[in-house]
Amino acid sequence: MINRELIRLKVVQLVYAYYRNDGKTIETAQKELLFSLGKAYELYEYLLLLLVKVYELAVKKEEALRLRAQKGAAVLDGSVEARLAANALLKQLAENKALQAYRENKKDWIEEEAFVKQLFTTFTESEVFKLYLDKEDFSYEADRELVRKLYKTYICHNEDFDDLIEEHSLYWNDDKFIIDSFVLKTIKRFTHESTPDQPLLPDYASDDDREFAIKLFQQSIRSEEETRTIISNGSKNWEINRLAFMDLIIMQIALTEIMAFPTIPVNVTFNEYLNIAKAYSTPRSAGYINGMLDHMVKWLRKQNKILK
Repeated sequence: MINRELIRLKVVQLVYAYYRNDGKTIETAQKELLFSLGKAYELYEYLLLLLVKVYELAVKKEEALRLRAQKGAAVLDGSVEARLAANALLKQLAENKALQAYRENKKDWIEEEAFVKQLFTTFTESEVFKLYLDKEDFSYEADRELVRKLYKTYICHNEDFDDLIEEHSLYWNDDKFIIDSFVLKTIKRFTHESTPDQPLLPDYASDDDREFAIKLFQQSIRSEEETRTIISNGSKNWEINRLAFMDLIIMQIALTEIMAFPTIPVNVTFNEYLNIAKAYSTPRSAGYINGMLDHMVKWLRKQNKILK
């Protein structure tokens, strides 16, 4: 699940922090990097569990309505509580053994219950849910698509939730836009035949990715003198100490990747770090970094320092 897009972002953040915190060793900073990546996976499990909690609230409300219906006080058929409580995909998530194991070791937040209630109301009063009810298609595929649309519409871009998770982990807020895509991918992986043993996404997308993270981080710091000399020589009429520090860090790591990982295409590296620059540096940074990296790569090729 932890892919190279997320790894690059974390390396940029942790290399930046390494230089801003005097006295921190590479070993300590590397442990923080791996801890941060582990927290990203924890967020993935938590977001899936959030859907389970909304489902459990629907079940609880349905049971309350059923008791009232038995006394002749309400008609249960067709209620939003009943339909959400009958959702096949949500039921599978609630029974999933991997999520249950995560839940056993997790502490609930005080603010969480109120947010779950708010989310339940948002879901059941939404146009997405009303359209689902109007179609009267309650097949497994329709149930799964309902959950996907509700998540994408009301959790992916929920500022209230972003503020809430930031209070509980400084790591999570920057991770969420990437982790959301993994949650949506997981929803699509479930089928009607999925059992409680259905695996979630693994912690790393591939066996090599953890080593990629460590090597990129270590090499970016240890090759500082070489990469900054290249950047300085490529900064025409612009002293290196006048560069935005985040821009310098992004270029330092991008050059390290270009030189230390011969199998990664240059255009892939360019695109990944330009996206980081757009999100985390100044409005002009992406264009400037693009021009600088292009110039430096051409020079490196002439020097036979890269062969790709």
